[in-house]
Amino acid sequence: MAGSVNKAIIVGNLGRDPEVKSFANGGRLANLSVATSETWRDKATGDRKERTEWHRVVIFNEALVGVAEKFLRKGSKVYIEGQIETRKYEKDGRETYTTEVVLRPFRGELQLLDKQDSGPPSGSPDDYSRSDPPRGGQATRPSQEMDDEIPF
Repeated sequence: MAGSVNKAIIVGNLGRDPEVKSFANGGRLANLSVATSETWRDKATGDRKERTEWHRVVIFNEALVGVAEKFLRKGSKVYIEGQIETRKYEKDGRETYTTEVVLRPFRGELQLLDKQDSGPPSGSPDDYSRSDPPRGGQATRPSQEMDDEIPF
C-alpha cells in the first residue's frame, strides 16, 4: 500500500449550540458535539434498544466556522467529514488525551441536512458548505436549466 487514509464521516445531530473561540491572531475555531444513534430490537425481549455515541468535532476552517456560528443550533442535523486526531493536554496536573474529528482548511466538509422552509436564502449555508474555495472567487450553484443543445 502506497499510503493511508484518515477520514471520518459522521451524520448526526448537535447536542448543543456550537462553541466558537477566537485566537489573539484573529483566527477562530468552532467546537461541536455531535450525537449518532443506532437502534435495534433485543432478540430475547423484543424491546427496542438504542445506543448514542458522542463525537467531538473541531472546525479550524474560517468559512465553516462562520457557517457553524450562523446556521447551526442544538438539534441541527449535520454531515461532517474530517480527520481523526488525538491530542494530549494537561488537566489537574495529569496528562489527558482526547480524540476529535478535525476539519482543517481545505480538508473537511460540513453540510447542513435540516430542510429549509421556503428555499435557501441569499448567502445560504449551501453556498459555503464545502471547505474547498469556490472556483473563480465566487460561490456557484448549478443552473436548474441547461441552455446547451445536445450536439447529435
